[in-house]
Amino acid sequence: MMNKKLLFSLLFCCITTGFLFANKSDFTKAAHYFNYGEYSELKHFSDSIRYANPTNEDTNKIDSLREIASRTQLDFSLSEPKAEAQIRTKIGSFTLSDKKHWEENNWLEYKIIDGQKRYFNRAVSNLKLRLNQYNDSVNQRSTPIDSIKAFRLRQIGHTIAQTSQPGALSSPVHFTLTYTVSVKPDVVPAGETIRCWLPFPKENRPRQSNVLLLEASKKDYKIAPDSTGHRSIYMEKKAVANKPTEFRIKVSYTGSAQYFDLTKTRIAPYKKRSELYQKYTAQQGRHILFTSHIKSLADKIVGKEKRPEKIVQKLYEWIDGHIIWSGALEYSTMDNIPEYVLQHRRGDCGMQTLLFMTMARYKGIPVKWQSGWMLHPNEVNLHDWCEVYYEGVGWVPLDMSFGLQPSHNHSVRYFYMSGMDAYRLIVNDEISAPFNPEKKFMRSEPVDFQRGEVEWQGGNLYFDKWDYHMDVDYQ
Repeated sequence: MMNKKLLFSLLFCCITTGFLFANKSDFTKAAHYFNYGEYSELKHFSDSIRYANPTNEDTNKIDSLREIASRTQLDFSLSEPKAEAQIRTKIGSFTLSDKKHWEENNWLEYKIIDGQKRYFNRAVSNLKLRLNQYNDSVNQRSTPIDSIKAFRLRQIGHTIAQTSQPGALSSPVHFTLTYTVSVKPDVVPAGETIRCWLPFPKENRPRQSNVLLLEASKKDYKIAPDSTGHRSIYMEKKAVANKPTEFRIKVSYTGSAQYFDLTKTRIAPYKKRSELYQKYTAQQGRHILFTSHIKSLADKIVGKEKRPEKIVQKLYEWIDGHIIWSGALEYSTMDNIPEYVLQHRRGDCGMQTLLFMTMARYKGIPVKWQSGWMLHPNEVNLHDWCEVYYEGVGWVPLDMSFGLQPSHNHSVRYFYMSGMDAYRLIVNDEISAPFNPEKKFMRSEPVDFQRGEVEWQGGNLYFDKWDYHMDVDYQ
């Protein structure tokens, strides 16, 4: 029989805990469910709060937590048996000890959701990338040059050869793009208005010119000013029962390559009181924060180096050598992206870029975001990169995730540290910028803007409610 004193202690503990929990704010309770992966409880709690008191000041915050939980479940929808089946198919046989090792080292990513292990949809493919990198390192093997890398190397060599002076434009390519967003049938009631923001090319950028809208699926569109951080073209359309709702544009522009040979460029001391320097060396939002981890690591990497271009080189080399490219969680579900990258030693183009930007800004190097699409033949996709400011030189492009190139020629190897190929679509030069016209509901992508954003009066339409497609013609 249980000791009476122990029983009393347990009852007192439960009663006290229940009393304290009951006196916490509704948001604190919701955050508890969220933090412990109790998403079903969070949903029920959110429903009860909205029903009991829709004007409660915590209601909107709780709804946001519920939305992030829903997005997380979409990312982590792979059950343990299916994850193990994928491992056998993509990697081969494994032991439980192997699996435990991969999980403990964050190589095989999972969460406990409603008491069950749920794996990231791309966990197995990311694990394969990690194992391949590990095996190549152990066996001192180099990655073979595929057709895409060979294409890049040709473009790099051509660009460097054509560059007569640092920063000169070269190798122009004329693009015609057809971009479509298609909202799935009946996700919005018939007759309701759907609002859609599609990505639109930036103008007045050295590497991007001759921007022309050729067609739009709706005549009453609105193109955001070029000065907006996320440039968009906005349209509205009413939903029709049993049919997808399509938004489409056709645009053309000219993209150019640009290369700065920093070994032949005089870089002046920074004007540290200037508005530009203050803005682009500052912390920003949730993802460019000078945490103790970031500061100690950046200090260790950079050492006593003071020259801006050498600081950039040290950070670039470290990230290229320590962080592998991998499929990413949706950014809206992530708390601090650079910290996640350091913890897991992996990240996609935007995640690697944010890590570089954070460390560079902390070390006093002005850096700004840039993103849109990469349009290389047979490799059209969303892409993020950045630009570094050097006093006396100006803004210099840098692509962190393209990294060091497989070449013994120094200029070719380090091309993407101070150069850019012509196969880019620039849409954004800020993170988490407001839209024009303003979006009313929580964004699907709160950091970047490449796929689009869609909403109606009932709320935001997340990525699972619509599809997107880019067609590219090259001239």
